[in-house]
This record gives sequence, C-alpha cells and structure tokens, in this order.
Amino acid sequence: MTQGSADTPTTRLDGPIFGLHPIALIACYLGLALTPLALSALQPLPAANFWRELSSGLVMVGFAMLLGQFLLSGRFRQISGRVGIDLTMRFHQLAALTVLAFIVAHPLLFAVPRLEAGPGAALASLQRMFSSTGSRSGVIAWWLLILLVPLAVWRDRLPGPYELWRLSHGVGAALLAGLSAHHTLSVGTYSADTWLAAFWVLLTGLALASLAHVYLLKPLLQRRSPWRVAGNRSVADRMWEVTIEPGDGRGLDFAAGQFVWLNLGHSPFSLTEHPFSISSAPAAGPRLAFTIKQSGDFTDRIGEVPPGTPAYLDGPHGTFTLQGRAARELVLIAGGVGFAPVIGILRQLALERHPHPVHLVYGNRVETQILYRDEIEAMENKLDLSVDLVLSQPPPGWTGKVGELTQDMLRRCLPSAAPEAHYFVCGPVAMMDSVEASLIAMGVAPGRIVSERFKYD
Repeated sequence: MTQGSADTPTTRLDGPIFGLHPIALIACYLGLALTPLALSALQPLPAANFWRELSSGLVMVGFAMLLGQFLLSGRFRQISGRVGIDLTMRFHQLAALTVLAFIVAHPLLFAVPRLEAGPGAALASLQRMFSSTGSRSGVIAWWLLILLVPLAVWRDRLPGPYELWRLSHGVGAALLAGLSAHHTLSVGTYSADTWLAAFWVLLTGLALASLAHVYLLKPLLQRRSPWRVAGNRSVADRMWEVTIEPGDGRGLDFAAGQFVWLNLGHSPFSLTEHPFSISSAPAAGPRLAFTIKQSGDFTDRIGEVPPGTPAYLDGPHGTFTLQGRAARELVLIAGGVGFAPVIGILRQLALERHPHPVHLVYGNRVETQILYRDEIEAMENKLDLSVDLVLSQPPPGWTGKVGELTQDMLRRCLPSAAPEAHYFVCGPVAMMDSVEASLIAMGVAPGRIVSERFKYD
C-alpha cells in the first residue's frame, strides 16, 4: 500500500465551486424578504390600527419569501451550489411552512378588531372579505397555497407518479405567483407606491422566469447536448451500472461524489428525471457511470435499458465531494447503494494516487449486495486503504464484521481515526441518521461530517 509522509501535501479533488457562501445566501434571502417593509416604511401614509399593520407586514414578507422560493428551488448552482441540494431543500420546506403561516394569518388578523363586537361580527367580516369581487384573486391564491404546501410536504405518501406531482406543483406555483401579484398590486395599500409596485413586478417576473428556465430553457439546452447509453451491466444483486457517453464528446465538468438528474429514454421536456450519483471518476474520461438499484419504481426495469438509448442530464449538483476540503485522512461510510458516490470518490483517489490514509466502512444485508468487491480489493494496492465490509445477514464462513453500522460497530472499525479526518456518509436515511449521531458521540466535529440526502422529513 502507498504510504504518505507528514510532509506530503494534502490532496484536493477540486473542480469549480459554484454558489454563494451560506451566510451570504441567508443574508440575501432575508434582505429580499424585508425589502417590502423598508419600502413601506418610507411611504408618508398614516398608520392604520395595529392588527391591520401586522397583517400587511406579514403578508408582504410572506409574499416576498414565496417568490424567493422559486430561485432557491430552481437548481441554480450559482445561487445554492455551495450549500448543497439537501440543505437547500430543507430550507425550502421550512420557508414554505413559514410563508403558509404568514399568508394564512393575513385575512384572519384583519378580522381581529371585530372580535370586540363578538365572534359573529368577526366571522361576518371574514365572509365579506372572502366574497368581495376585488379580493377574488387573493382568495384563490390563499386556498391554492393551503393546498400546495401540504401536498409538497407529504408528496412521498401521495398516490400517482412523481412526474404528475411535479407538473401540478410547477403549474400551481406559477398560478400562485400570478394571482398573488395581481391581488397585491390591485388592493394593497402600500403596493400602490411606484417603488414597491416595481419591486413586486420585478420579483414576480424573476420567479416566473426561473420556472421557465427549469421547464423550458434547460430541456432545450439538454436537447442540444444529448447523451446516449453506452453500456448496462449487472454489478450486484439487483444492482446495475449504466454508462452514458456524450453525443458531442465534450463530457461533463464534475467533482467525484456529485450527482445529476438523469433522464433515460424520454424527451427532455417529459419531467421523467431522477437524481443519481455519478459513480465514475472525473479523471476516467467523458463517459459517466451510474450505479442504480432496482427498487420497485421506474428502476425496476433499469436492467433492460439497451445501449443507444438517448439520455439527458441536469448537473452536476451536490457537495458530497472533496472540493475545498484539504484531505489527509478520509473515512468513507456507506450503506447499500449509497456506495455509488463513494466508489466515484475512491476511483478518483486511486487515479490520482492519493497518498494519505483512507478507511472504508461498507455495510450491506447480504454478501451478494456488495458492489465492486474485486475493484475495492485491487485499490488496496494503489492506496493506503483499509476496508471493513459489514453484513447484517452473513453467509456461512464469512470472515468480515457482522452487524449493523451502530456506534459500537463504528468504534470497532475506526479505533484510531484521526480527529482531522473528513467523514463521508451515504446510504439509507435511517442509517445516515444513526451514523452521524454515532460519529458525533465519538467526538467527531459535525463540520467534518459530509453527507447528502435525497429525501427530507
């Protein structure tokens, strides 16, 4: 195995790092949300009662946050690429719930002063507000938001294909933005001001343009740069490696560990795309490999995808990489098909002859699920690599470790892991939660744990 001395320079698997710094991204979002309040405060209007002012303030902040959501969820690497898709989508969900609370409260707060005359007076006030012709666009937008947010939060539990939900979410979001803008500009007291009205028009235009970018411009660009399936082979039990090659030969500029949204055999406008980690190394050439598990959804027929099938991709995305991280010792912890981005990192390390220690902990249920076992063993001759294969249901004669990736197991596999190591964790959600908690309990700083999720609670 290759050994690195203390004087050996650190290794960086660098590619271009896109996106705003997390602090800058939060500052921009907060600034966007608070701008309507600042523009309203500059207007020489007499103050209304407290509840009316609170209602107006909340709905303006909520509407600005709503329009900002379009930019956050549009896969713009220049905006959120440094933060990562997992944190971006978690924030997207939390912000959506905040928007829902602010906008739902808007008409209710207007009716609070009527409570002095009794609940009946407050309800009558709400009824007049919701039945007013001038408020019709706002009322429709109000109900539409109440429908869209829960459907997005619980989309994994909904019947029907993901593509149908995505289409309905996009169309619903466009209607919501347009109706809300119409209501704000037509009845908003403060929005009659030229500067605030211009702010709403500009922000609504940017939001709708981001939707057009995702649903129209990106597919058009993908159509100009098509890929095709070059190979498809079985690599483990119910696991397949699909390799694609660029039609123009230019390939993709990515970092080991990143992922793309991949569309196999459909029109780029079809919305039939899913996130898959790239399991090949950037240094291996323009072809890209994806390790895909048959899991009962559209992937159930993944092994039948023939060479020559057209492919389109959107990416690269993700921060599950060594970009910007000075790496001496690395610990890679994977479970099941979560090994896909990890093998990409290992392949790149092997090609670059990474001189520092690398420790792999790889868990599966049974032996036939182990991916790229021969290749892993061959890498031990190219890298300072130690490997722990862990099975929860081992066959007779198994000489590796037995059990789950619990804290006790991790202590057995990593008795002397250096505190300056970076820990990369990928696998099923429950496994990732458990491993991350175990590593922190073992004294690993949270900032040294790198993970990326495609499902969010």
